[in-house]
Amino acid sequence: MKSPNWYLIITLVLVLGAGFLYLRNNSGSTTLVDTANAANVTIVDGQQIITINAKGGYSPASTVAQAGLPTILRMDTSSTFDCSSSLRIPSLGIKKTLPANGATDISLGTPDVGTINASCSMGMYNFNLAFK
Repeated sequence: MKSPNWYLIITLVLVLGAGFLYLRNNSGSTTLVDTANAANVTIVDGQQIITINAKGGYSPASTVAQAGLPTILRMDTSSTFDCSSSLRIPSLGIKKTLPANGATDISLGTPDVGTINASCSMGMYNFNLAFK
């Protein structure tokens, strides 16, 4: 009887274990989008503030936030002279021309579960806010 190749068995076990850990850590409710957007959503005194940078487009392009909280959309501009300074949120009837520099706060009320889509006036640049 031939003895098993222990190196092959150990390598196979390690690869399967690493694959299991990868799948376990990448499934569930936390997604890459949730993690990436943690820095641009803050809650201060019970009010949610979502910060979006506007210059040559909008960053981040997707944000996940909490539904049912009074929410402020804070648009930050820095030498912004392109069409991203002209903000439109059709579902809320918002049309706003942003200054070239500074922060502009826009009240979104208390959003329900759903998605709010926004764009520049030309529709070239877009971002969305998903409330969960």
